[in-house]
Amino acid sequence: MKKIINDPKNFVNEMIEGILLAHPKDLKFINNDLRCLVRADEKKKGKVGIATGGGSGHLPLFLGYVGKGLADGVVIGNVFASPSAQQMCEVTKEIDSGGGVLYIYGNYGGDVMNFDMAAEMAEIDDIRVEQILCTDDVASSPESSKTKRRGVAGLFFAYKIAGAYAEEMANLDEVKRVAEKTVNNTRTMGVALSPCIVPEVGKPTFVIGDEEMEIGMGIHGEPGISKDKLMTADEIVKIMIDKIVEDLPYKSGDEVSVLVNGLGATPKEELYISYRKAHKLLESNGIKVYRTYIGEFATSMEMAGMSISLLKLDDELKKLLDAPAYSPFFQQMK
Repeated sequence: MKKIINDPKNFVNEMIEGILLAHPKDLKFINNDLRCLVRADEKKKGKVGIATGGGSGHLPLFLGYVGKGLADGVVIGNVFASPSAQQMCEVTKEIDSGGGVLYIYGNYGGDVMNFDMAAEMAEIDDIRVEQILCTDDVASSPESSKTKRRGVAGLFFAYKIAGAYAEEMANLDEVKRVAEKTVNNTRTMGVALSPCIVPEVGKPTFVIGDEEMEIGMGIHGEPGISKDKLMTADEIVKIMIDKIVEDLPYKSGDEVSVLVNGLGATPKEELYISYRKAHKLLESNGIKVYRTYIGEFATSMEMAGMSISLLKLDDELKKLLDAPAYSPFFQQMK
């Protein structure tokens, strides 16, 4: 294992310490717990609070989306491990300003259990909590059982849309509605070229041969739908786009936002080569690209590979997608 770290046991806390020292005007921790982070700016009375969380190892997911026009608080677990219900409850209480709180997070067993418990605990303090599970990974379950699907890079769209609407002072029911609409219209497919290493484990979490790739692998190394000999960028992207487009299905005349996401060790040059093919394929299907996001949005330590996400848009979602947003990890002007 070659990593620029100190004691692997301190990996997460030292990472968070570095982020807080670098961005003291944007983020702060609460209750003397580095794993519980919230926006450092002043709360708006009556604004819906948006909370998220999950395991470390995915920057900028999850804490990278705490900021104006995005989420208000986050709880961070160990690498690839869920944070606790108590921590989530503490963040919930901190970000509530009278409008209730919406949880947005990925569909993973530990997270679901702990976020459910946190919601029950918050309600004892008379804080209304609603939840949205992101289930955008088309490789993880058939469309007929899409509630079992994992949440991956498409989480970004849920944060962006819900965060924009909450900033407009929409009520909790409305913020939940647009978040759910976003999730229902988002699809993602990934491909992995190499494994990743959890610092405390010190060895790769899975094995991929030097000339192999795995289509559909999850961000924790969950099995994909096929392991194949490495293909060209155009071949890989065609497989991914075809599966995504047929799943919703997206159709001629649709407008979409495209997210091409690097998993941690893929150069941007390769992401743009991949977007080039994705754009041409969408165009050939009569699907218009409205807005693109290309870079690292949900990683898996140093895994090589990428994912592609599509969000089908309407006028409401376009307006919210275009709204300005700011965090230390993501900035968008109107």
